Amino acid sequence: MKFKYTSTVFTQGIKKQETIVKELTNIDEEENQVLNLYPQFRYQTFNGFGGAVTDSAAYIYSLLDRSQKDQVLHDYFDEDKLNYQMVRIPIDSCDFSLGHYEASGKENQQGFTLERMGKYIFPMMEDIKSVCGEKLQVMLTPWSPPAFMKTNKERNNGGKLIKAYYGQWAEYICRYILELKEREIPVTALSVQNEPKAVQTWDSCVFTPEEEKEFLRDYLVPALKKNEIQVRLYIWDHNKERALDRAMAVIDEETDAMIHGIAVHWYSGDHFEALRMLRERFPDKEIILSEACIEYSKYQQGDCLENAKKYAHDLIGDLKNGLGAFYDWNLILDEKGGPNHVGNYCDAPYLFHTDDRQIEERTTFSYLWHFCRSICPGAVRIGSSSYSEKLEAVAFDNNGTYTVVMLNRTKEKLQVNLRIDGHTAAFCLAPDSIASGRVIL
Repeated sequence: MKFKYTSTVFTQGIKKQETIVKELTNIDEEENQVLNLYPQFRYQTFNGFGGAVTDSAAYIYSLLDRSQKDQVLHDYFDEDKLNYQMVRIPIDSCDFSLGHYEASGKENQQGFTLERMGKYIFPMMEDIKSVCGEKLQVMLTPWSPPAFMKTNKERNNGGKLIKAYYGQWAEYICRYILELKEREIPVTALSVQNEPKAVQTWDSCVFTPEEEKEFLRDYLVPALKKNEIQVRLYIWDHNKERALDRAMAVIDEETDAMIHGIAVHWYSGDHFEALRMLRERFPDKEIILSEACIEYSKYQQGDCLENAKKYAHDLIGDLKNGLGAFYDWNLILDEKGGPNHVGNYCDAPYLFHTDDRQIEERTTFSYLWHFCRSICPGAVRIGSSSYSEKLEAVAFDNNGTYTVVMLNRTKEKLQVNLRIDGHTAAFCLAPDSIASGRVIL
Protein backbone atom coordinates (compact mmCIF):
# COMPACT_ATOMS: atom_id res chain seq x y z
CA MET A 1 0.00 0.00 0.00
CA LYS A 2 1.12 3.53 -0.75
CA PHE A 3 -0.07 7.03 0.10
CA LYS A 4 0.33 9.55 -2.71
CA TYR A 5 -0.29 13.16 -1.78
CA THR A 6 0.15 16.59 -3.28
CA SER A 7 1.05 19.60 -1.15
CA THR A 8 0.58 23.25 -2.14
CA VAL A 9 2.44 26.06 -0.38
CA PHE A 10 2.40 29.78 -1.16
CA THR A 11 5.54 31.65 -0.14
CA GLN A 12 5.49 35.38 -0.78
CA GLY A 13 2.69 34.79 -3.23
CA ILE A 14 4.57 32.16 -5.23
CA LYS A 15 2.94 28.74 -5.48
CA LYS A 16 5.02 25.64 -4.87
CA GLN A 17 3.33 22.32 -5.48
CA GLU A 18 4.88 18.89 -5.16
CA THR A 19 3.63 15.31 -5.20
CA ILE A 20 5.13 12.76 -2.81
CA VAL A 21 4.59 9.00 -2.46
CA LYS A 22 4.97 7.34 0.95
CA GLU A 23 4.90 3.63 1.68
CA LEU A 24 2.21 2.46 4.10
CA THR A 25 3.89 -0.07 6.37
CA ASN A 26 2.26 -2.63 8.67
CA ILE A 27 4.28 -1.29 11.62
CA ASP A 28 1.51 0.11 13.80
CA GLU A 29 3.25 1.34 16.94
CA GLU A 30 3.11 5.15 16.69
CA GLU A 31 0.72 6.86 19.11
CA ASN A 32 1.64 10.49 18.49
CA GLN A 33 0.91 12.85 15.59
CA VAL A 34 -1.62 10.32 14.24
CA LEU A 35 -4.27 10.99 11.62
CA ASN A 36 -6.68 8.03 11.59
CA LEU A 37 -8.87 7.04 8.65
CA TYR A 38 -11.79 4.67 9.34
CA PRO A 39 -13.40 3.45 6.08
CA GLN A 40 -15.88 1.31 8.03
CA PHE A 41 -17.53 4.46 9.43
CA ARG A 42 -19.61 5.99 6.65
CA TYR A 43 -21.57 9.22 6.63
CA GLN A 44 -23.15 11.50 4.00
CA THR A 45 -22.81 11.18 0.25
CA PHE A 46 -21.29 14.22 -1.41
CA ASN A 47 -23.02 15.27 -4.62
CA GLY A 48 -20.61 17.76 -6.15
CA PHE A 49 -19.06 21.20 -6.49
CA GLY A 50 -20.16 24.21 -8.50
CA GLY A 51 -20.30 27.97 -8.78
CA ALA A 52 -22.60 30.83 -9.72
CA VAL A 53 -23.22 32.31 -13.15
CA THR A 54 -24.48 35.74 -12.21
CA ASP A 55 -25.07 38.63 -14.60
CA SER A 56 -21.77 40.13 -13.42
CA ALA A 57 -19.77 36.93 -13.85
CA ALA A 58 -21.25 36.32 -17.29
CA TYR A 59 -20.53 39.92 -18.33
CA ILE A 60 -16.87 39.59 -17.36
CA TYR A 61 -16.75 36.25 -19.16
CA SER A 62 -18.02 38.01 -22.31
CA LEU A 63 -14.95 40.29 -22.24
CA LEU A 64 -12.49 37.37 -22.46
CA ASP A 65 -10.96 36.27 -25.73
CA ARG A 66 -11.62 32.73 -26.95
CA SER A 67 -8.47 31.22 -25.43
CA GLN A 68 -9.22 32.82 -22.05
CA LYS A 69 -12.80 31.57 -22.13
CA ASP A 70 -11.55 28.06 -22.87
CA GLN A 71 -9.11 28.27 -19.97
CA VAL A 72 -11.85 29.28 -17.51
CA LEU A 73 -14.30 26.70 -18.82
CA HIS A 74 -11.89 23.79 -18.73
CA ASP A 75 -10.32 24.73 -15.41
CA TYR A 76 -13.73 24.74 -13.77
CA PHE A 77 -15.57 21.95 -15.58
CA ASP A 78 -13.01 19.40 -16.81
CA GLU A 79 -12.85 16.16 -14.82
CA ASP A 80 -9.11 16.50 -14.23
CA LYS A 81 -9.46 20.08 -12.97
CA LEU A 82 -12.19 21.31 -10.56
CA ASN A 83 -14.80 19.03 -12.14
CA TYR A 84 -17.68 21.41 -11.42
CA GLN A 85 -21.02 19.93 -12.42
CA MET A 86 -23.38 22.43 -10.80
CA VAL A 87 -24.26 26.05 -11.53
CA ARG A 88 -26.38 28.48 -9.47
CA ILE A 89 -28.26 31.19 -11.38
CA PRO A 90 -30.29 34.06 -9.88
CA ILE A 91 -33.93 34.52 -10.88
CA ASP A 92 -33.82 38.13 -12.15
CA SER A 93 -31.20 40.54 -10.82
CA CYS A 94 -29.15 40.29 -7.63
CA ASP A 95 -26.32 42.39 -6.20
CA PHE A 96 -23.95 40.83 -8.73
CA SER A 97 -25.79 42.25 -11.72
CA LEU A 98 -24.95 45.29 -13.82
CA GLY A 99 -28.27 46.75 -12.71
CA HIS A 100 -31.81 45.80 -11.82
CA TYR A 101 -33.83 43.69 -14.23
CA GLU A 102 -37.01 41.59 -14.13
CA ALA A 103 -38.49 39.16 -16.64
CA SER A 104 -41.82 40.94 -16.10
CA GLY A 105 -42.81 43.86 -13.92
CA LYS A 106 -46.51 43.67 -14.73
CA GLU A 107 -49.57 41.78 -13.56
CA ASN A 108 -50.00 38.16 -14.69
CA GLN A 109 -46.53 38.02 -16.29
CA GLN A 110 -47.49 40.36 -19.12
CA GLY A 111 -44.53 40.85 -21.44
CA PHE A 112 -42.53 38.08 -19.71
CA THR A 113 -39.14 37.78 -21.38
CA LEU A 114 -35.68 36.48 -20.50
CA GLU A 115 -34.08 38.77 -23.07
CA ARG A 116 -31.86 40.34 -20.38
CA MET A 117 -30.44 36.93 -19.45
CA GLY A 118 -29.79 36.34 -23.14
CA LYS A 119 -27.26 39.15 -23.19
CA TYR A 120 -24.62 37.51 -20.98
CA ILE A 121 -25.88 34.52 -18.96
CA PHE A 122 -27.24 32.38 -21.79
CA PRO A 123 -24.08 32.61 -23.96
CA MET A 124 -21.93 31.61 -20.99
CA MET A 125 -24.26 28.74 -20.16
CA GLU A 126 -24.04 27.47 -23.75
CA ASP A 127 -20.25 27.32 -23.41
CA ILE A 128 -20.51 25.58 -20.03
CA LYS A 129 -22.88 23.00 -21.51
CA SER A 130 -20.39 22.31 -24.29
CA VAL A 131 -17.79 21.28 -21.71
CA CYS A 132 -19.94 19.82 -18.93
CA GLY A 133 -22.48 18.06 -21.12
CA GLU A 134 -25.25 16.00 -19.55
CA LYS A 135 -23.62 16.13 -16.11
CA LEU A 136 -24.65 19.78 -15.70
CA GLN A 137 -27.16 20.60 -12.96
CA VAL A 138 -28.62 24.08 -12.45
CA MET A 139 -29.97 25.60 -9.25
CA LEU A 140 -32.23 28.68 -9.41
CA THR A 141 -32.60 31.19 -6.57
CA PRO A 142 -34.72 34.37 -6.38
CA TRP A 143 -33.33 37.46 -4.64
CA SER A 144 -36.55 39.45 -4.94
CA PRO A 145 -39.97 39.18 -6.59
CA PRO A 146 -40.84 41.96 -9.05
CA ALA A 147 -41.14 45.29 -7.26
CA PHE A 148 -44.90 45.64 -7.80
CA MET A 149 -45.48 42.42 -5.80
CA LYS A 150 -43.72 43.75 -2.68
CA THR A 151 -44.80 45.81 0.28
CA ASN A 152 -42.06 48.41 -0.28
CA LYS A 153 -42.55 48.52 -4.09
CA GLU A 154 -38.84 48.13 -4.82
CA ARG A 155 -36.37 45.28 -5.37
CA ASN A 156 -33.96 46.56 -2.73
CA ASN A 157 -34.17 47.01 1.03
CA GLY A 158 -36.05 43.88 1.96
CA GLY A 159 -39.77 44.34 1.98
CA LYS A 160 -42.16 41.40 1.80
CA LEU A 161 -44.11 39.55 -0.83
CA ILE A 162 -47.70 40.79 -0.64
CA LYS A 163 -50.01 37.91 0.23
CA ALA A 164 -52.24 38.58 -2.76
CA TYR A 165 -49.28 37.88 -5.05
CA TYR A 166 -48.19 34.53 -3.57
CA GLY A 167 -49.84 32.64 -6.41
CA GLN A 168 -48.53 34.92 -9.17
CA TRP A 169 -44.99 34.73 -7.79
CA ALA A 170 -45.11 30.92 -7.69
CA GLU A 171 -46.25 30.87 -11.33
CA TYR A 172 -43.52 33.38 -12.23
CA ILE A 173 -40.87 31.04 -10.82
CA CYS A 174 -42.36 28.13 -12.76
CA ARG A 175 -42.32 30.21 -15.95
CA TYR A 176 -38.62 30.84 -15.40
CA ILE A 177 -37.91 27.12 -15.09
CA LEU A 178 -39.95 26.27 -18.19
CA GLU A 179 -38.27 29.00 -20.25
CA LEU A 180 -34.83 27.67 -19.26
CA LYS A 181 -35.93 24.14 -20.10
CA GLU A 182 -36.81 25.32 -23.62
CA ARG A 183 -33.21 26.55 -23.89
CA GLU A 184 -31.96 23.13 -22.69
CA ILE A 185 -30.71 24.54 -19.40
CA PRO A 186 -31.44 21.71 -16.93
CA VAL A 187 -32.93 23.21 -13.77
CA THR A 188 -32.69 20.48 -11.15
CA ALA A 189 -32.81 22.51 -7.92
CA LEU A 190 -34.62 25.55 -6.54
CA SER A 191 -34.43 27.45 -3.28
CA VAL A 192 -37.46 29.39 -2.04
CA GLN A 193 -35.67 32.69 -1.33
CA ASN A 194 -32.09 33.91 -1.04
CA GLU A 195 -31.29 35.14 2.48
CA PRO A 196 -34.90 35.51 3.68
CA LYS A 197 -33.86 37.21 6.92
CA ALA A 198 -31.68 39.90 5.30
CA VAL A 199 -32.74 43.46 4.53
CA GLN A 200 -30.08 44.39 1.99
CA THR A 201 -29.37 47.58 0.07
CA TRP A 202 -29.63 45.35 -3.01
CA ASP A 203 -32.29 42.91 -4.26
CA SER A 204 -33.81 41.22 -1.19
CA CYS A 205 -37.08 40.02 0.31
CA VAL A 206 -37.94 38.94 3.85
CA PHE A 207 -39.81 35.73 4.67
CA THR A 208 -40.56 34.69 8.24
CA PRO A 209 -40.53 30.91 8.87
CA GLU A 210 -44.32 30.90 8.80
CA GLU A 211 -44.42 32.81 5.52
CA GLU A 212 -41.81 30.58 3.88
CA LYS A 213 -43.74 27.48 4.95
CA GLU A 214 -47.07 28.84 3.70
CA PHE A 215 -45.67 30.00 0.36
CA LEU A 216 -43.86 26.69 -0.16
CA ARG A 217 -46.75 24.45 0.89
CA ASP A 218 -49.79 26.27 -0.47
CA TYR A 219 -48.44 28.03 -3.57
CA LEU A 220 -45.00 26.99 -4.84
CA VAL A 221 -45.34 23.21 -4.63
CA PRO A 222 -48.86 23.21 -6.13
CA ALA A 223 -47.62 25.45 -8.97
CA LEU A 224 -44.68 23.15 -9.65
CA LYS A 225 -47.02 20.15 -9.78
CA LYS A 226 -49.47 21.99 -12.03
CA ASN A 227 -46.66 22.79 -14.46
CA GLU A 228 -45.24 19.25 -14.22
CA ILE A 229 -41.91 20.52 -12.91
CA GLN A 230 -39.73 18.29 -10.78
CA VAL A 231 -36.90 19.96 -8.88
CA ARG A 232 -35.13 19.50 -5.56
CA LEU A 233 -36.51 22.16 -3.20
CA TYR A 234 -34.31 23.82 -0.57
CA ILE A 235 -35.37 26.11 2.25
CA TRP A 236 -33.55 28.87 4.15
CA ASP A 237 -30.60 29.63 1.80
CA HIS A 238 -29.04 31.86 4.41
CA ASN A 239 -26.33 31.78 7.08
CA LYS A 240 -25.59 28.68 9.15
CA GLU A 241 -26.30 30.12 12.59
CA ARG A 242 -30.10 30.00 12.17
CA ALA A 243 -30.42 27.11 9.72
CA LEU A 244 -31.52 24.66 12.41
CA ASP A 245 -34.16 27.07 13.74
CA ARG A 246 -35.59 27.64 10.27
CA ALA A 247 -35.67 23.93 9.46
CA MET A 248 -37.48 23.07 12.71
CA ALA A 249 -40.03 25.81 12.02
CA VAL A 250 -40.70 24.95 8.35
CA ILE A 251 -40.40 21.16 8.20
CA ASP A 252 -43.41 19.34 9.60
CA GLU A 253 -45.67 16.44 8.61
CA GLU A 254 -47.19 18.45 5.76
CA THR A 255 -43.99 19.90 4.28
CA ASP A 256 -41.52 17.10 4.99
CA ALA A 257 -41.99 15.30 1.67
CA MET A 258 -41.84 18.60 -0.24
CA ILE A 259 -38.41 19.64 1.01
CA HIS A 260 -35.24 18.00 -0.28
CA GLY A 261 -32.83 19.92 1.89
CA ILE A 262 -31.53 23.02 3.62
CA ALA A 263 -29.25 25.53 1.88
CA VAL A 264 -26.78 27.52 3.98
CA HIS A 265 -24.23 30.33 3.56
CA TRP A 266 -20.98 30.83 5.42
CA TYR A 267 -21.01 34.56 6.17
CA SER A 268 -21.75 34.42 9.92
CA GLY A 269 -18.94 32.10 11.04
CA ASP A 270 -18.24 28.38 11.44
CA HIS A 271 -21.34 27.04 13.25
CA PHE A 272 -20.29 23.50 12.38
CA GLU A 273 -22.33 22.26 15.32
CA ALA A 274 -25.45 23.69 13.69
CA LEU A 275 -24.86 21.50 10.65
CA ARG A 276 -24.28 18.46 12.83
CA MET A 277 -27.55 19.06 14.68
CA LEU A 278 -29.33 19.60 11.36
CA ARG A 279 -28.01 16.26 10.21
CA GLU A 280 -29.08 14.57 13.43
CA ARG A 281 -32.54 16.16 13.47
CA PHE A 282 -33.24 15.75 9.72
CA PRO A 283 -31.11 12.81 8.54
CA ASP A 284 -32.96 12.48 5.24
CA LYS A 285 -32.41 16.12 4.21
CA GLU A 286 -29.43 17.21 2.14
CA ILE A 287 -27.38 20.12 3.49
CA ILE A 288 -25.78 22.26 0.80
CA LEU A 289 -23.59 25.32 1.03
CA SER A 290 -25.20 27.35 -1.73
CA GLU A 291 -23.02 30.46 -1.51
CA ALA A 292 -19.60 31.43 -0.18
CA CYS A 293 -17.13 34.15 -1.06
CA ILE A 294 -14.55 36.46 0.47
CA GLU A 295 -16.35 39.76 1.00
CA TYR A 296 -14.04 42.75 0.76
CA SER A 297 -16.19 44.55 3.31
CA LYS A 298 -14.95 41.98 5.87
CA TYR A 299 -11.58 40.77 4.57
CA GLN A 300 -8.67 42.44 2.81
CA GLN A 301 -8.41 41.81 -0.91
CA GLY A 302 -4.64 41.42 -0.65
CA ASP A 303 -4.70 38.71 2.05
CA CYS A 304 -5.00 35.98 -0.56
CA LEU A 305 -3.41 33.22 1.52
CA GLU A 306 -5.33 34.02 4.71
CA ASN A 307 -8.58 34.20 2.77
CA ALA A 308 -7.92 30.85 1.08
CA LYS A 309 -7.15 29.25 4.45
CA LYS A 310 -10.44 30.57 5.85
CA TYR A 311 -12.22 28.98 2.90
CA ALA A 312 -10.55 25.61 3.39
CA HIS A 313 -11.14 25.66 7.15
CA ASP A 314 -14.83 26.30 6.63
CA LEU A 315 -15.18 23.67 3.93
CA ILE A 316 -13.47 20.97 6.00
CA GLY A 317 -15.66 21.77 9.00
CA ASP A 318 -18.81 21.75 6.88
CA LEU A 319 -17.92 18.45 5.22
CA LYS A 320 -17.17 16.80 8.56
CA ASN A 321 -20.59 17.81 9.80
CA GLY A 322 -22.79 16.66 6.96
CA LEU A 323 -22.38 18.94 3.92
CA GLY A 324 -23.67 17.30 0.74
CA ALA A 325 -22.78 19.88 -1.97
CA PHE A 326 -20.86 23.14 -2.35
CA TYR A 327 -21.57 26.11 -4.64
CA ASP A 328 -18.95 28.83 -4.74
CA TRP A 329 -20.20 32.30 -5.61
CA ASN A 330 -19.15 34.09 -8.84
CA LEU A 331 -17.01 32.07 -11.25
CA ILE A 332 -15.14 35.16 -12.44
CA LEU A 333 -15.14 38.88 -11.61
CA ASP A 334 -13.10 41.96 -12.52
CA GLU A 335 -10.05 43.23 -10.66
CA LYS A 336 -12.25 45.21 -8.23
CA GLY A 337 -14.37 42.19 -7.33
CA GLY A 338 -17.30 43.35 -9.44
CA PRO A 339 -19.07 44.74 -11.34
CA ASN A 340 -21.73 45.15 -8.68
CA HIS A 341 -24.51 47.69 -8.88
CA VAL A 342 -24.29 48.51 -5.15
CA GLY A 343 -20.50 48.29 -4.69
CA ASN A 344 -20.70 45.06 -2.70
CA TYR A 345 -17.39 43.71 -4.01
CA CYS A 346 -15.92 40.30 -3.29
CA ASP A 347 -13.26 37.84 -4.42
CA ALA A 348 -13.57 35.03 -6.94
CA PRO A 349 -11.23 32.18 -7.91
CA TYR A 350 -10.58 34.03 -11.17
CA LEU A 351 -10.30 37.79 -11.62
CA PHE A 352 -10.04 39.53 -14.98
CA HIS A 353 -7.94 42.71 -15.09
CA THR A 354 -9.76 44.94 -17.53
CA ASP A 355 -6.78 47.28 -18.05
CA ASP A 356 -4.25 44.74 -19.37
CA ARG A 357 -6.89 42.08 -20.16
CA GLN A 358 -5.15 39.37 -18.14
CA ILE A 359 -6.69 36.63 -16.00
CA GLU A 360 -5.49 36.26 -12.41
CA GLU A 361 -5.84 32.89 -10.71
CA ARG A 362 -6.49 33.57 -7.03
CA THR A 363 -5.16 31.44 -4.19
CA THR A 364 -8.66 30.15 -3.45
CA PHE A 365 -8.64 28.37 -6.81
CA SER A 366 -5.60 26.31 -5.79
CA TYR A 367 -7.18 25.49 -2.44
CA LEU A 368 -10.47 24.46 -4.02
CA TRP A 369 -8.54 22.21 -6.41
CA HIS A 370 -7.49 19.97 -3.53
CA PHE A 371 -11.11 19.41 -2.51
CA CYS A 372 -12.48 18.98 -6.02
CA ARG A 373 -9.82 16.49 -7.11
CA SER A 374 -10.26 14.44 -3.94
CA ILE A 375 -14.04 14.38 -3.52
CA CYS A 376 -15.91 13.22 -6.60
CA PRO A 377 -19.71 13.35 -6.99
CA GLY A 378 -21.05 10.28 -5.20
CA ALA A 379 -18.16 10.05 -2.75
CA VAL A 380 -19.03 8.99 0.80
CA ARG A 381 -17.40 10.62 3.80
CA ILE A 382 -15.57 8.19 6.06
CA GLY A 383 -14.49 8.47 9.66
CA SER A 384 -11.30 10.28 10.64
CA SER A 385 -9.62 11.59 13.77
CA SER A 386 -6.73 14.02 14.11
CA TYR A 387 -4.25 14.40 16.96
CA SER A 388 -4.59 18.20 17.02
CA GLU A 389 -6.89 20.99 15.91
CA LYS A 390 -3.83 22.33 14.08
CA LEU A 391 -4.19 19.48 11.59
CA GLU A 392 -7.60 19.87 9.94
CA ALA A 393 -8.62 16.93 7.76
CA VAL A 394 -11.59 15.24 6.11
CA ALA A 395 -11.65 11.89 4.29
CA PHE A 396 -13.86 10.26 1.65
CA ASP A 397 -14.35 6.97 -0.15
CA ASN A 398 -14.42 7.58 -3.90
CA ASN A 399 -15.77 4.24 -5.10
CA GLY A 400 -13.16 2.23 -3.24
CA THR A 401 -10.35 4.78 -3.30
CA TYR A 402 -9.76 6.52 0.01
CA THR A 403 -8.84 10.19 -0.19
CA VAL A 404 -8.09 12.85 2.39
CA VAL A 405 -7.72 16.65 2.36
CA MET A 406 -5.41 18.11 5.03
CA LEU A 407 -4.94 21.74 6.04
CA ASN A 408 -2.15 23.31 8.08
CA ARG A 409 -3.01 26.94 8.85
CA THR A 410 -0.16 27.34 11.34
CA LYS A 411 3.33 28.76 10.90
CA GLU A 412 4.93 25.49 12.00
CA LYS A 413 5.66 22.24 10.24
CA LEU A 414 3.31 19.46 11.30
CA GLN A 415 4.39 15.83 11.58
CA VAL A 416 1.69 13.41 10.42
CA ASN A 417 1.45 9.66 10.89
CA LEU A 418 -1.36 8.59 8.59
CA ARG A 419 -2.98 5.41 9.85
CA ILE A 420 -5.52 3.18 8.09
CA ASP A 421 -6.36 -0.51 8.72
CA GLY A 422 -3.25 -1.02 10.84
CA HIS A 423 -0.90 0.51 8.27
CA THR A 424 0.94 3.80 8.69
CA ALA A 425 2.87 6.34 6.64
CA ALA A 426 4.90 9.23 8.07
CA PHE A 427 5.27 12.63 6.42
CA CYS A 428 5.28 16.38 7.19
CA LEU A 429 2.92 19.18 6.22
CA ALA A 430 4.68 22.47 5.54
CA PRO A 431 3.55 25.65 7.31
CA ASP A 432 0.61 27.43 5.64
CA SER A 433 -0.09 24.51 3.35
CA ILE A 434 -2.94 22.41 2.03
CA ALA A 435 -2.50 18.85 0.83
CA SER A 436 -4.65 16.11 -0.62
CA GLY A 437 -3.84 12.47 -1.14
CA ARG A 438 -5.16 9.00 -1.82
CA VAL A 439 -4.41 5.56 -0.51
CA ILE A 440 -3.18 3.27 -3.29
CA LEU A 441 -4.02 -0.32 -2.42
